[in-house]
Amino acid sequence: MQYDDDVKRRLKRVEGQIRGVLKMMEEEQPCKDVVAQLSAVRSAADRAIAYIVAINLERCIIEEREAGRDMNKIVKQAVDLLVKSH
Repeated sequence: MQYDDDVKRRLKRVEGQIRGVLKMMEEEQPCKDVVAQLSAVRSAADRAIAYIVAINLERCIIEEREAGRDMNKIVKQAVDLLVKSH
């Protein structure tokens, strides 16, 4: 699968957030602030996962439809990926 620039930008933001959390820890920031930032990182990562799965699912459905195959397996795999990511 090719990953577009949007998902790469999302992950670069997550990378920046992680660096920010590490800096907060080095500066001995309060626990609640560090946890709040980690929660934001987790949320951003979850959105990136959902985006990747959605784009991949769309492409797979088109391919399966064009090949005349059943799409239920592809949809189930996508749902399983989302469930495993949580």
